[in-house]
Amino acid sequence: MKNSRAFIMLAIAMLAGLSAVVFASRWLVQTSSGAVTQVAVASDDISLGEPLSAAMVHTVSWPTGSIPPGAFSDPKALDGRVLRASLQRGEPVLESKLAPVGTKGGLSAVIGEGRRAITVRVNDVVGVAGFALPGNYVDVIVNTQEPTVKNDTQQSISKIVLEKILVLAVAQQVNRDDTAPKVVNAVTLEVTPDQAEKLDLARSVGTLSLVLRNQVDADTLATAGATKMTLLGASAPVAASAPAPQPTRVKYVSRAPVRRDCIGVLSGVSGSQECF
Repeated sequence: MKNSRAFIMLAIAMLAGLSAVVFASRWLVQTSSGAVTQVAVASDDISLGEPLSAAMVHTVSWPTGSIPPGAFSDPKALDGRVLRASLQRGEPVLESKLAPVGTKGGLSAVIGEGRRAITVRVNDVVGVAGFALPGNYVDVIVNTQEPTVKNDTQQSISKIVLEKILVLAVAQQVNRDDTAPKVVNAVTLEVTPDQAEKLDLARSVGTLSLVLRNQVDADTLATAGATKMTLLGASAPVAASAPAPQPTRVKYVSRAPVRRDCIGVLSGVSGSQECF
């Protein structure tokens, strides 16, 4: 009796295991046959601003359930599209990394909507020793002459005029993946139209310097600027006041009375007195 029960339990376990194997194999067959989709990826490293061509992309099998939004399955749809961000080899090409349709290649493709690009001349010191690279943020300082209020003399002043300005390019390089410092003679900045006017005026009235800042630091700080007086810790000179008017003094000279001789003159019935 016990042997028959054990045999029945063994048979049931074998049937259950066989059913699990059958279902698992069917699930694997269904999964392997319909779970992948062709996705266009970069064939090599591609810098931003470059227009795509058929040789730059190819398709790979990608799991259907994990395809990133905005991916392309047809490489022909990418012909002529311009990258707004760099791509690494094997990275899928996404719509969010592409400039609008019809955009031409070059620096203009990476300028944000409502922004402008302006180039300023720098040297190895002004350019933060070559560390102001594409993708970094800088503040702009102008050093100029400030007229004083109480007289016609001028004093030097350094003042931050623009904050958190994106560096689009250094010289003619727009690649944001390179971190090696580069000494260049020009830096292209992304600014608003108002900031472009301020920057153009600033470079015409003085010399410009760039201050490198943390990429995630969005705080702004209003400063009064540094002058020679504040740099040395001296107070501003006080203008000399005009002397108070002195009262007018009148000098009086006293004279002693002059003694005069007088005689009486009688003429007829009238008389007079003459003095000499």
